[in-house]
Amino acid sequence: MASTDISGNTPLSPGGAGAGPRGTTTVADNVVAVIAGIAARETDGIYALGGGASRKPGSLRGRVSRSSDPSKGVEVEVGEAQAAIDLDVIVEYGEPVGDAAKEIRSRVTDAVETMTGLEVVEININVLDVHLLGSDDEGDDEDSSTRRSERVL
Repeated sequence: MASTDISGNTPLSPGGAGAGPRGTTTVADNVVAVIAGIAARETDGIYALGGGASRKPGSLRGRVSRSSDPSKGVEVEVGEAQAAIDLDVIVEYGEPVGDAAKEIRSRVTDAVETMTGLEVVEININVLDVHLLGSDDEGDDEDSSTRRSERVL
């Protein structure tokens, strides 16, 4: 968890007396992950975050919870004043991957820094798949990453 010391830039009384540390604010890793996940999902050309079995319509995760997990596909490391973020993304077919990655980095950095006060020092983006318009992944019982590893030796 990150913690931020709140110092006395704002005086406690009109004369400025008593201006000093007022406490500590801690930001849980999950909070940073949710903020980053929402910002990344709002980027044009991004179909989804996460990948593999968790995306399949019949997966256990999908049956247990109908709500989407905003931190899915997001891993964070949060220190005292900085955060590093890893994102697993699926892009829409035809979207320039470099442009999408640049936009994700900009949106995620802005959102996390604005909302938490943490400095984002690194955003690693792993493009796991390309979504084809009209493709629903139905009838696919095998994880795409398994197929890929069997093809390439």
